[in-house]
Amino acid sequence: MTDRRFRARVPKVEDQALVQDYVRALWLERGLSDNTQASYRQDLNQFACWLNDRGYGLLQADAADLQAYLSWRIAEQMRASSTSRQLSCLRGFYRYLLRDELITTDPTLNLTNPKVGRALPKSLSEADVDALLLAPSIEDPLGLRDRTMLELLYGSGLRISELVGLEQEQVSLRSGLIRVIGKGDKERLVPLGDESVEWLARYLKGSRPLLLTSGNPATLFLSRRGVQMTRQTFWYRVKHWAQVAGIDKPLSPHVLRHAFATHLLNHGADLRAVQMLLGHANLSTTQIYTQVATHRLQQLHQQFHPRG
Repeated sequence: MTDRRFRARVPKVEDQALVQDYVRALWLERGLSDNTQASYRQDLNQFACWLNDRGYGLLQADAADLQAYLSWRIAEQMRASSTSRQLSCLRGFYRYLLRDELITTDPTLNLTNPKVGRALPKSLSEADVDALLLAPSIEDPLGLRDRTMLELLYGSGLRISELVGLEQEQVSLRSGLIRVIGKGDKERLVPLGDESVEWLARYLKGSRPLLLTSGNPATLFLSRRGVQMTRQTFWYRVKHWAQVAGIDKPLSPHVLRHAFATHLLNHGADLRAVQMLLGHANLSTTQIYTQVATHRLQQLHQQFHPRG
Protein backbone atom coordinates (compact mmCIF):
# COMPACT_ATOMS: atom_id res chain seq x y z
CA MET A 1 0.00 0.00 0.00
CA THR A 2 1.27 3.46 -0.86
CA ASP A 3 1.00 6.71 1.05
CA ARG A 4 -1.50 8.35 -1.33
CA ARG A 5 -3.40 10.10 1.44
CA PHE A 6 -0.41 12.36 2.10
CA ARG A 7 0.53 13.30 -1.44
CA ALA A 8 -1.96 16.13 -1.91
CA ARG A 9 -1.47 17.54 1.61
CA VAL A 10 1.09 19.89 3.12
CA PRO A 11 2.17 20.24 6.77
CA LYS A 12 1.84 23.37 8.86
CA VAL A 13 3.98 26.31 7.75
CA GLU A 14 6.45 25.94 10.62
CA ASP A 15 6.99 22.26 9.86
CA GLN A 16 7.42 22.99 6.16
CA ALA A 17 10.14 25.49 7.07
CA LEU A 18 11.96 22.93 9.23
CA VAL A 19 11.86 20.34 6.45
CA GLN A 20 13.05 22.83 3.86
CA ASP A 21 15.96 23.97 6.06
CA TYR A 22 17.02 20.36 6.63
CA VAL A 23 16.86 19.43 2.94
CA ARG A 24 18.83 22.55 2.06
CA ALA A 25 21.45 21.64 4.67
CA LEU A 26 21.71 18.13 3.19
CA TRP A 27 22.22 19.61 -0.25
CA LEU A 28 25.01 21.87 1.03
CA GLU A 29 26.74 19.06 2.95
CA ARG A 30 26.29 16.15 0.54
CA GLY A 31 25.26 17.62 -2.81
CA LEU A 32 22.19 15.40 -3.06
CA SER A 33 20.36 15.04 -6.37
CA ASP A 34 16.97 16.65 -6.93
CA ASN A 35 15.27 13.25 -6.74
CA THR A 36 16.91 12.40 -3.41
CA GLN A 37 15.97 15.80 -1.98
CA ALA A 38 12.37 15.25 -3.08
CA SER A 39 12.36 11.83 -1.42
CA TYR A 40 13.60 13.26 1.90
CA ARG A 41 11.07 16.07 1.69
CA GLN A 42 8.19 13.67 1.00
CA ASP A 43 9.08 11.33 3.88
CA LEU A 44 9.35 14.19 6.37
CA ASN A 45 6.19 15.89 5.14
CA GLN A 46 4.26 12.64 5.54
CA PHE A 47 5.32 12.32 9.16
CA ALA A 48 4.58 16.02 9.77
CA CYS A 49 1.05 15.60 8.35
CA TRP A 50 0.48 12.61 10.62
CA LEU A 51 1.60 14.69 13.62
CA ASN A 52 -0.48 17.70 12.56
CA ASP A 53 -3.59 15.50 12.50
CA ARG A 54 -2.90 14.85 16.19
CA GLY A 55 -2.47 18.49 17.09
CA TYR A 56 1.31 18.98 17.20
CA GLY A 57 4.37 19.30 15.03
CA LEU A 58 7.85 18.00 14.34
CA LEU A 59 9.53 19.79 17.26
CA GLN A 60 7.07 18.34 19.78
CA ALA A 61 7.34 14.68 18.71
CA ASP A 62 8.80 12.26 21.27
CA ALA A 63 9.82 8.59 21.14
CA ALA A 64 6.25 7.43 21.84
CA ASP A 65 4.99 9.45 18.86
CA LEU A 66 7.62 7.92 16.57
CA GLN A 67 6.72 4.44 17.78
CA ALA A 68 3.01 5.13 17.29
CA TYR A 69 3.70 6.37 13.78
CA LEU A 70 5.65 3.24 12.86
CA SER A 71 2.89 1.06 14.34
CA TRP A 72 0.31 2.97 12.33
CA ARG A 73 2.24 2.38 9.11
CA ILE A 74 2.43 -1.33 9.87
CA ALA A 75 -1.31 -1.44 10.64
CA GLU A 76 -1.97 0.30 7.31
CA GLN A 77 0.07 -2.49 5.63
CA MET A 78 2.63 -0.11 4.20
CA ARG A 79 5.77 -1.78 2.95
CA ALA A 80 8.44 -2.55 5.56
CA SER A 81 11.15 -1.36 3.16
CA SER A 82 9.41 2.03 2.81
CA THR A 83 8.98 2.36 6.58
CA SER A 84 12.61 1.43 7.17
CA ARG A 85 13.73 4.06 4.66
CA GLN A 86 11.49 6.67 6.29
CA LEU A 87 12.84 5.89 9.75
CA SER A 88 16.37 6.37 8.45
CA CYS A 89 15.32 9.77 7.10
CA LEU A 90 13.73 10.72 10.44
CA ARG A 91 16.90 9.73 12.32
CA GLY A 92 18.97 12.09 10.21
CA PHE A 93 16.40 14.86 10.58
CA TYR A 94 16.23 14.66 14.38
CA ARG A 95 20.02 14.46 14.69
CA TYR A 96 20.11 17.68 12.65
CA LEU A 97 17.58 19.33 15.00
CA LEU A 98 19.56 18.17 18.04
CA ARG A 99 22.80 19.48 16.56
CA ASP A 100 21.20 22.88 15.97
CA GLU A 101 19.78 22.84 19.53
CA LEU A 102 16.19 23.01 18.33
CA ILE A 103 15.40 19.95 20.48
CA THR A 104 17.07 18.60 23.62
CA THR A 105 16.63 14.84 23.04
CA ASP A 106 16.60 12.65 19.94
CA PRO A 107 13.24 10.78 19.83
CA THR A 108 14.59 8.24 17.32
CA LEU A 109 17.49 7.14 19.53
CA ASN A 110 16.15 3.76 20.67
CA LEU A 111 13.91 2.90 17.73
CA THR A 112 14.69 -0.21 15.68
CA ASN A 113 14.09 -0.69 11.98
CA PRO A 114 11.16 -2.90 10.96
CA LYS A 115 12.26 -6.29 9.68
CA VAL A 116 12.49 -6.25 5.91
CA GLY A 117 12.10 -9.71 4.42
CA ARG A 118 13.76 -10.74 1.20
CA ALA A 119 11.49 -10.22 -1.79
CA LEU A 120 10.24 -13.34 -3.50
CA PRO A 121 11.67 -13.76 -6.99
CA LYS A 122 9.17 -13.07 -9.73
CA SER A 123 8.34 -16.23 -11.61
CA LEU A 124 6.04 -17.63 -14.27
CA SER A 125 3.48 -20.37 -13.92
CA GLU A 126 4.06 -23.59 -15.80
CA ALA A 127 1.23 -22.61 -18.19
CA ASP A 128 2.94 -19.27 -18.84
CA VAL A 129 6.20 -21.03 -19.61
CA ASP A 130 4.48 -23.42 -21.99
CA ALA A 131 2.90 -20.49 -23.82
CA LEU A 132 6.24 -18.69 -24.03
CA LEU A 133 8.04 -21.74 -25.40
CA LEU A 134 5.39 -22.24 -28.08
CA ALA A 135 5.45 -18.59 -29.22
CA PRO A 136 8.44 -18.61 -31.66
CA SER A 137 7.81 -19.82 -35.18
CA ILE A 138 10.22 -22.72 -35.68
CA GLU A 139 9.85 -22.49 -39.47
CA ASP A 140 12.07 -19.41 -39.31
CA PRO A 141 15.82 -19.82 -38.49
CA LEU A 142 15.67 -17.06 -35.85
CA GLY A 143 12.47 -18.50 -34.42
CA LEU A 144 14.03 -21.97 -34.14
CA ARG A 145 17.10 -20.44 -32.49
CA ASP A 146 14.94 -18.53 -30.01
CA ARG A 147 12.83 -21.61 -29.21
CA THR A 148 16.01 -23.58 -28.54
CA MET A 149 17.45 -20.83 -26.32
CA LEU A 150 14.21 -20.57 -24.33
CA GLU A 151 14.06 -24.35 -23.91
CA LEU A 152 17.66 -24.37 -22.71
CA LEU A 153 17.20 -21.39 -20.40
CA TYR A 154 14.15 -22.91 -18.72
CA GLY A 155 15.40 -26.49 -18.87
CA SER A 156 18.79 -25.85 -17.29
CA GLY A 157 18.44 -22.68 -15.19
CA LEU A 158 21.31 -20.90 -16.92
CA ARG A 159 21.91 -17.20 -16.49
CA ILE A 160 21.36 -15.25 -19.69
CA SER A 161 25.04 -14.28 -19.77
CA GLU A 162 25.95 -17.98 -19.54
CA LEU A 163 23.50 -18.86 -22.29
CA VAL A 164 24.63 -16.30 -24.87
CA GLY A 165 28.27 -17.03 -24.06
CA LEU A 166 28.02 -20.78 -24.66
CA GLU A 167 30.43 -22.29 -27.14
CA GLN A 168 29.79 -25.46 -29.09
CA GLU A 169 32.53 -27.38 -27.29
CA GLN A 170 30.78 -26.79 -23.94
CA VAL A 171 27.76 -28.85 -25.02
CA SER A 172 27.67 -32.64 -25.26
CA LEU A 173 24.43 -33.91 -26.71
CA ARG A 174 25.59 -37.51 -26.38
CA SER A 175 26.24 -37.14 -22.65
CA GLY A 176 23.37 -34.69 -22.13
CA LEU A 177 25.60 -32.20 -20.29
CA ILE A 178 26.67 -28.57 -20.53
CA ARG A 179 29.93 -27.33 -19.08
CA VAL A 180 29.03 -23.87 -17.83
CA ILE A 181 31.47 -21.12 -16.89
CA GLY A 182 29.60 -19.07 -14.31
CA LYS A 183 30.31 -16.14 -12.03
CA GLY A 184 33.91 -15.85 -10.90
CA ASP A 185 34.91 -18.21 -13.74
CA LYS A 186 33.57 -21.12 -11.69
CA GLU A 187 32.81 -24.18 -13.75
CA ARG A 188 29.86 -26.51 -13.24
CA LEU A 189 28.23 -29.34 -15.17
CA VAL A 190 24.52 -28.94 -15.86
CA PRO A 191 22.42 -31.87 -17.12
CA LEU A 192 20.22 -31.44 -20.17
CA GLY A 193 16.70 -32.82 -20.33
CA ASP A 194 15.46 -34.74 -23.34
CA GLU A 195 13.56 -31.70 -24.65
CA SER A 196 16.65 -29.50 -24.50
CA VAL A 197 18.77 -32.13 -26.27
CA GLU A 198 16.15 -32.51 -29.00
CA TRP A 199 15.85 -28.77 -29.64
CA LEU A 200 19.62 -28.27 -29.61
CA ALA A 201 20.01 -30.98 -32.20
CA ARG A 202 17.34 -29.38 -34.40
CA TYR A 203 18.97 -25.96 -34.07
CA LEU A 204 22.47 -27.26 -34.88
CA LYS A 205 21.19 -29.08 -37.95
CA GLY A 206 18.57 -26.71 -39.29
CA SER A 207 19.10 -23.15 -38.05
CA ARG A 208 22.71 -22.52 -37.11
CA PRO A 209 24.12 -23.33 -40.58
CA LEU A 210 21.77 -20.73 -42.06
CA LEU A 211 22.94 -18.08 -39.59
CA LEU A 212 26.60 -18.63 -40.38
CA THR A 213 27.91 -15.77 -42.49
CA SER A 214 31.64 -16.50 -42.50
CA GLY A 215 33.90 -19.09 -40.93
CA ASN A 216 32.67 -21.26 -38.09
CA PRO A 217 32.69 -19.24 -34.86
CA ALA A 218 32.88 -21.10 -31.59
CA THR A 219 29.75 -19.37 -30.29
CA LEU A 220 26.79 -21.74 -30.09
CA PHE A 221 23.93 -19.29 -30.58
CA LEU A 222 24.45 -16.87 -33.45
CA SER A 223 22.79 -13.54 -34.14
CA ARG A 224 21.30 -12.52 -37.47
CA ARG A 225 24.79 -11.26 -38.41
CA GLY A 226 26.43 -14.57 -37.55
CA VAL A 227 28.13 -13.41 -34.35
CA GLN A 228 27.53 -13.87 -30.63
CA MET A 229 24.33 -12.31 -29.36
CA THR A 230 24.37 -9.76 -26.57
CA ARG A 231 22.36 -10.22 -23.40
CA GLN A 232 20.26 -7.21 -24.33
CA THR A 233 19.45 -8.56 -27.78
CA PHE A 234 18.26 -11.87 -26.41
CA TRP A 235 16.23 -10.19 -23.69
CA TYR A 236 14.45 -8.10 -26.33
CA ARG A 237 13.61 -11.37 -28.05
CA VAL A 238 12.22 -12.84 -24.81
CA LYS A 239 10.00 -9.81 -24.28
CA HIS A 240 8.83 -10.01 -27.88
CA TRP A 241 7.81 -13.65 -27.54
CA ALA A 242 6.15 -12.93 -24.18
CA GLN A 243 3.94 -10.38 -25.96
CA VAL A 244 3.17 -12.88 -28.70
CA ALA A 245 2.22 -15.44 -26.03
CA GLY A 246 -0.07 -12.93 -24.30
CA ILE A 247 1.94 -12.89 -21.07
CA ASP A 248 1.33 -9.54 -19.40
CA LYS A 249 3.29 -10.22 -16.21
CA PRO A 250 6.40 -8.10 -15.55
CA LEU A 251 9.50 -9.94 -16.75
CA SER A 252 13.08 -9.61 -15.58
CA PRO A 253 16.25 -11.09 -17.09
CA HIS A 254 16.19 -13.90 -14.52
CA VAL A 255 12.52 -14.80 -14.85
CA LEU A 256 13.01 -18.18 -16.55
CA ARG A 257 15.86 -19.02 -14.17
CA HIS A 258 13.49 -18.32 -11.28
CA ALA A 259 10.81 -20.43 -12.94
CA PHE A 260 13.30 -23.28 -13.38
CA ALA A 261 14.17 -23.29 -9.67
CA THR A 262 10.64 -22.73 -8.41
CA HIS A 263 9.08 -25.45 -10.56
CA LEU A 264 11.77 -27.94 -9.56
CA LEU A 265 11.08 -27.33 -5.87
CA ASN A 266 7.32 -27.43 -6.42
CA HIS A 267 7.78 -30.91 -7.89
CA GLY A 268 9.84 -32.13 -4.95
CA ALA A 269 13.46 -31.41 -5.93
CA ASP A 270 16.08 -31.20 -3.19
CA LEU A 271 17.25 -27.69 -2.32
CA ARG A 272 20.92 -28.72 -2.41
CA ALA A 273 20.48 -30.10 -5.94
CA VAL A 274 18.85 -26.86 -7.08
CA GLN A 275 21.77 -24.94 -5.57
CA MET A 276 24.25 -26.96 -7.62
CA LEU A 277 22.22 -26.56 -10.82
CA LEU A 278 21.97 -22.79 -10.37
CA GLY A 279 25.64 -22.45 -9.50
CA HIS A 280 25.03 -20.65 -6.19
CA ALA A 281 28.12 -20.59 -4.00
CA ASN A 282 26.06 -20.55 -0.78
CA LEU A 283 22.91 -22.47 0.06
CA SER A 284 21.50 -19.32 1.68
CA THR A 285 21.24 -17.75 -1.79
CA THR A 286 19.10 -20.64 -2.97
CA GLN A 287 16.88 -20.70 0.12
CA ILE A 288 14.88 -17.74 -1.14
CA TYR A 289 13.19 -20.21 -3.51
CA THR A 290 11.83 -22.22 -0.59
CA GLN A 291 9.74 -19.16 0.23
CA VAL A 292 8.26 -19.35 -3.26
CA ALA A 293 7.48 -23.04 -2.86
CA THR A 294 6.00 -22.51 0.62
CA HIS A 295 3.92 -19.60 -0.66
CA ARG A 296 2.56 -21.83 -3.44
CA LEU A 297 1.69 -24.56 -0.92
CA GLN A 298 -0.19 -22.01 1.17
CA GLN A 299 -2.14 -20.87 -1.88
CA LEU A 300 -3.07 -24.45 -2.77
CA HIS A 301 -4.11 -25.16 0.82
CA GLN A 302 -6.31 -22.07 0.94
CA GLN A 303 -7.81 -22.87 -2.45
CA PHE A 304 -8.60 -26.55 -2.04
CA HIS A 305 -8.65 -27.46 1.66
CA PRO A 306 -12.13 -27.34 3.23
CA ARG A 307 -10.71 -25.31 6.13
CA GLY A 308 -8.08 -23.45 4.08
